[in-house]
Amino acid sequence: MATPAEHRRRPGTSRRDRRGRGMRGRLVPATVPLSRSRAQIFDDLVLDAVEHLEPRWATQLRDVEFAVEDVPPELPSYDSDVLEDGNVPLARLLPGRDGGRGRSTPPRIVVYRRPLEARAYDRDDLADLVHDVVVEQVANLLGLDPDDVDPPGH
Repeated sequence: MATPAEHRRRPGTSRRDRRGRGMRGRLVPATVPLSRSRAQIFDDLVLDAVEHLEPRWATQLRDVEFAVEDVPPELPSYDSDVLEDGNVPLARLLPGRDGGRGRSTPPRIVVYRRPLEARAYDRDDLADLVHDVVVEQVANLLGLDPDDVDPPGH
């Protein structure tokens, strides 16, 4: 039988961790939904919320960029286009700007992942919260009431 040192020297043999607990590596294959990170799941929730609104507002949302950031940036004061819970920003609407010479910046809605995750009880609650935040920001962008953007029961 090979000693641990000899076993490590042989090419093509599998490696174990120092305490002999087994192979290192992924516990779940990359193709299984369990392998998705919280950030990837959150990105999907934002996309789901946007896709829910697109059939009705496709023209208005055509040039809008949606982004996800982990935490809001530290700014001295937020403007009125920030959706807050207490003093914690949950999302921010950056209206489009004309940069001159035919260049313009499209409107952008930024959703902050960590503050929303901290307020959710479970994944379903997080999905509802993300949806509400996206609807609120789209309503701000369009100058409409959130119930007009996404009517209850729709």
